[in-house]
Amino acid sequence: MAEAKTYAGSCHCGNVRYQVETDLAQVIQCNCSICSRTGALLTFVKPEQFKLESGEGHLTDYQFNRKNVHHLFCSTCGIRSFARGTGPGDQPMYAINIRCLEDVDLAKLNVTQVDGKSF
Repeated sequence: MAEAKTYAGSCHCGNVRYQVETDLAQVIQCNCSICSRTGALLTFVKPEQFKLESGEGHLTDYQFNRKNVHHLFCSTCGIRSFARGTGPGDQPMYAINIRCLEDVDLAKLNVTQVDGKSF
């Protein structure tokens, strides 16, 4: 799955919808307190690879620890389909929950375990 492709993503109820361009080459499963509880599989993209199509007004922000990531979830259905914040070097980034993308075969992904508890 090394070819970049545009995927449609959404929350469960469909109020939050977006498009993201990614090759899904790097997918992580983090063991931090929030990722392990929500079961997220994540990939990270630059802001120009992400476009929120609808639902900005439905997003609720949750921050913890260093508060450099906005863990956004739909205020209607509660699904956390993406987050935005800063990554290494204070670079803006989006964390995309792969489980919220359409037409992705999760069994074909190469998932790397990350020890987010240590961050």
